[in-house]
Amino acid sequence: MASVATAPVSPLSPTQSGAHGARPDNSLHDAQLAPGDIAVGVIVGRASENFDFFVYGIASVLVFPAVFFPFVDRLHGILYSFAVFAIAFVVRPIGTLLGMTLQRHFGRTVKMTVSLFLLGTSTVSIAVLPGYGAMGWLAIAGLIACRIGQGLALGGSWDGLPSLLAINAPENRRGWYAMLGQLGAPLGFFVACGVFTYLWSQLSMPDFLVWGWRFPFFAAFAINVVALFARLRLVVTHEYERGLQEAELEPCDVRELFSKQGSNVFIGAFVALASYALFHLVTIFPLSWVALYAEDEVFQFLSIELVGAVLGGLAMLGSGWMADRIGRRRTLGTLAVAIAAFSFATPFLLGGGSVGRDVFILVGFVLLGLSYGQAAGAVTSNFEPHLRYTGAALTTDIAWLIGAGFAPLVALALSVYIGTWSVSLYLLSGAVCTLVALRTNRMLRD
Repeated sequence: MASVATAPVSPLSPTQSGAHGARPDNSLHDAQLAPGDIAVGVIVGRASENFDFFVYGIASVLVFPAVFFPFVDRLHGILYSFAVFAIAFVVRPIGTLLGMTLQRHFGRTVKMTVSLFLLGTSTVSIAVLPGYGAMGWLAIAGLIACRIGQGLALGGSWDGLPSLLAINAPENRRGWYAMLGQLGAPLGFFVACGVFTYLWSQLSMPDFLVWGWRFPFFAAFAINVVALFARLRLVVTHEYERGLQEAELEPCDVRELFSKQGSNVFIGAFVALASYALFHLVTIFPLSWVALYAEDEVFQFLSIELVGAVLGGLAMLGSGWMADRIGRRRTLGTLAVAIAAFSFATPFLLGGGSVGRDVFILVGFVLLGLSYGQAAGAVTSNFEPHLRYTGAALTTDIAWLIGAGFAPLVALALSVYIGTWSVSLYLLSGAVCTLVALRTNRMLRD
């Protein structure tokens, strides 16, 4: 999935204004860049990527244990599926570096076309994979190969538009424009969850497992084609290309990045940890819990997740308003504390029957929207201008890897083998890391 995926879009500042390294707003006038147009490109691109990853994440619970791992029980089938799910996040930084190399030699347009074609091809290939019953271990190998392709493609598809949006956002609305780029996540999840909810409710289980589950993966290819043209429409135009060049949003030498400002990459990743950990704990993990212990409630649970996605999107809008009034640092810190408090309620809600699980999803999505809306680009402004493009991309990759990539696997294993209270500690650790990283970032900047 997961994707599930988004990218840095705004610098973190001690207050709503005065971010170190922020560029003056006259770049907007000179290059004739409209933040609203950039935001549309970012939202479309992130929505398509998140659709691909959430389709995979949902199928990891509802489909893959029966289709690719029928030789083990349901629990271990889901755990194996989650392990394959995490692979994309492991290879994503490699995809970013390969994409940067491709861009240096052939240009941004070629890189994006190749990356999004690989993403769509890898996703649609899953739709035609035979199951374990037909091909045995080769079917699992094919699934892993497709997942690696998704991860490499997502890393390579970084286009710099989120950073360009941050640079050209009005000074007093940076929080709002930071949030806009994140809206692709609830939108992509809503569409993916909606498709699976419909198929689950309309098809018999044999039909769903034989052919019904394949439809969302076919649909992903068409969505990726639309997203590709929407993004290319921006980045190939002269004004956007000029804006990217003036902002120095071009690949840099990775050795120089890590030798000069490598700490910013990891600080930025940990600043976002609370939000990214919560990301899959309220989307993918609870679905596995319901599938294992209350399978007859899957349709009801998917319906609640649709409502949660809407609430999460609305909460993101609120995060933009909040950040522009109290500052992004304070917003992120406040939400980290709120997520920490929410973590203590996790075992009681997950063990509280359908009502408790519904509350967990709805409250969790609201917290996710408020925090995730401002979690990206936490230290983008700390990078030197010529290091920002690559630094922002790798910061996002590492944040997804340590925060969200293994979250469903770890949370399910902990809850089953130790108890749901251990999931509380897992989420709490993410909140603590965010607070420590925010403090560290402030100390380094002061």
